[in-house]
Amino acid sequence: MVALLRPVLWLRLPLILAAGWVGPRVAAVPEPAPVTWTVDGVAREGLQVLPENPPSTGAPVVLVFHGHGGTARNAARSFALHRHWPDAIIVYPQGLNTPGRLTDPEGRRPGWQHAAGEQGDRDLKLVDEILARLRRERRIDERRIHATGHSNGGGFTYLLWAQRGAVFASFAPSAAGGAALPAARDRLEPRPVLHVAGRADALVSFAAQERTIARVREVNRAGPGEPWPPGGTYHPSPVGAPVVAFVHEGGHALPAAAPALIARFLREHPRPQGP
Repeated sequence: MVALLRPVLWLRLPLILAAGWVGPRVAAVPEPAPVTWTVDGVAREGLQVLPENPPSTGAPVVLVFHGHGGTARNAARSFALHRHWPDAIIVYPQGLNTPGRLTDPEGRRPGWQHAAGEQGDRDLKLVDEILARLRRERRIDERRIHATGHSNGGGFTYLLWAQRGAVFASFAPSAAGGAALPAARDRLEPRPVLHVAGRADALVSFAAQERTIARVREVNRAGPGEPWPPGGTYHPSPVGAPVVAFVHEGGHALPAAAPALIARFLREHPRPQGP
């Protein structure tokens, strides 16, 4: 009987498809939309994705920072965290032209300030304005504000930990150095960190990133590592600030596997409940 029914099914399949049946419907994820903030009289641009059905307790927030010379649109395409965490508000800010420390010393390409006080703290002020506006216009989960970024954007993520650490729950820098950390070492509050690093990174050396990971582990009192599938090493912390090193064999580019792991890590590490 099954053998007789199978040809009938194949004959009907074109009619089924023509009628518009394409399987179970999947909720569409909103696309990033342009947004503008004003900081010290300067219009700052970016992209933002608001969840269609935010949690009743407030939406998580993730700020995503592109690398030097990059764009918000490229960050939205490569990280695509709005697809990996559709319940969260995802913001992809656009940097302004900034002198680079490793490339572009003339500052002809967009990026982020490297240290506190540089560029009039324009980018730290931008973050303050982004969050202030979200608080005015949306209900957000104050325990779930996170930051991630690549290269110069990852370095800025570490600067946020150093300068705005009380606001953020966890961080996920990629292909980044932690130059902002030593100056703030005595006042850094432990925070969960996922660091993505490529062994063949020719721009931000793997050795430099290993030193940054070691410094983060020291701040977070993170112990010896254990496997964190797929491919990461999890360093538990007695103060609730674990460190995950996701080391891949590639170079400076963000690996395809990273965004889903970043979303997973940030989702799993809200700020603890207060007393």
